[in-house]
Amino acid sequence: MSKIADPLKPTCEQIIDIIPDPFVVIDRDYQIVAANRAYRARYGVEIGELVGRRCHEVSHHSSVPCSENGEHCPLEDVLERKHSTQVMHVHYDNNGKEEYVQLHASPLLDESGEVRYIGESIFKVVTHDVDNDALLVGRSQPLFRMASLLQRVAPTQTTVLLTGESGSGKEQVAKYVHHYSTRANRDFVVVDCGALGESLIESELFGYERGAFTGATQRKKGLFEAADGGTLFIDEVGELPLSLQTKLLRALETSQIRRVGGTEYIPVDVRIIAATNRNLQAMVAEGQFRQDLYYRLSAFPVQVPPLRERKDDIPRLAEYFLSQMEDADRHIPLSAEVIETLLDYDYPGNVRELRNIIERAAILACDDIIRPEHIVLERPEERKPDLSVFETPIRLLSRRSGRLSGEAVLHALNQAQGHRARAAELLGVSERTLYRYIRRMKQAEAG
Repeated sequence: MSKIADPLKPTCEQIIDIIPDPFVVIDRDYQIVAANRAYRARYGVEIGELVGRRCHEVSHHSSVPCSENGEHCPLEDVLERKHSTQVMHVHYDNNGKEEYVQLHASPLLDESGEVRYIGESIFKVVTHDVDNDALLVGRSQPLFRMASLLQRVAPTQTTVLLTGESGSGKEQVAKYVHHYSTRANRDFVVVDCGALGESLIESELFGYERGAFTGATQRKKGLFEAADGGTLFIDEVGELPLSLQTKLLRALETSQIRRVGGTEYIPVDVRIIAATNRNLQAMVAEGQFRQDLYYRLSAFPVQVPPLRERKDDIPRLAEYFLSQMEDADRHIPLSAEVIETLLDYDYPGNVRELRNIIERAAILACDDIIRPEHIVLERPEERKPDLSVFETPIRLLSRRSGRLSGEAVLHALNQAQGHRARAAELLGVSERTLYRYIRRMKQAEAG
């Protein structure tokens, strides 16, 4: 005797309609077999026009699967490994507008344990009224893979360690994590350990009491207290002296700090994001960095890819930098010849170098459009002057007062013929640290 369907029992379509976010069921050939109301509304397609179409046609506006467009395809992962996965993608909504989404794809198995269908949930990456492109510019797969990790860790309170080459954009990545965290409406505070001497780092981080040292005429709160309730970004953490590593570790483990010259411990609620371009594991092996602090900071390590590994982002980055300049409309969009010139370079200075190249090109172009001859690149075969004879005196000059001085910076820039990367090498600091110091010098002159 055949079973009679219960008219009160909900159908599969009714069940998935309960899901508030867009949800779609896809077969092994990327064909849509079911989709909920939220999915249909997001992409502006009625149910009668949806079933049987391929998912990449609807959400990507593409005639081929995303893997053939160079994107990571979560469906292929699920089919191959038979377990859930999540990635970031670019979709197009019902108005044809580009949007960043997080995809969660899970297998629906048949009786033999094989993947029969794939269920895919789609979550829009909320921007909190800030242009997402201003945080992480680009659409390359290395950038999306990193962003997918950041989206997972951002809502948590876990400490994040960003590693990567100088100029790769670690501070922007830290801002991205803060922006998508539960602390987004509180302060994002930066401390650069490479720009300060040991005594200054301690007082900057933890503050000081009146009379703690000569010149301490009044109590000052440190950056830990300034970041209370928000995020503290500790840049160049590998430059932190061993004596302060112990104090930082205690602050991380107890959520309490003590000001220089103080006796009381002050509770702080701070999310830590640290960054370095150094190999902290090697420093641990050499006794230059505390192992316990390393493990405490590296709870969630994220490698920031160098620009040479995400060249697909170069045109977008270049036009983004141009858009921040005066009279940007004159230079945008860049010609195919200019983009080809930009792509034919490996950028040892990463995103920071690209920004400098674009700024220089805009200046050279004057009132004209940017042409290939305005793109000045430093090729590896170009001979560099021998700067070793200047290294010791300049480093000594830069550390005479325990911090960078204007005299040392100007001297190093002069010896390096204006090349910031070489000047930073002479001073024994990162290019980021030098760039920040120059910016502060300019602001002081303008004030």
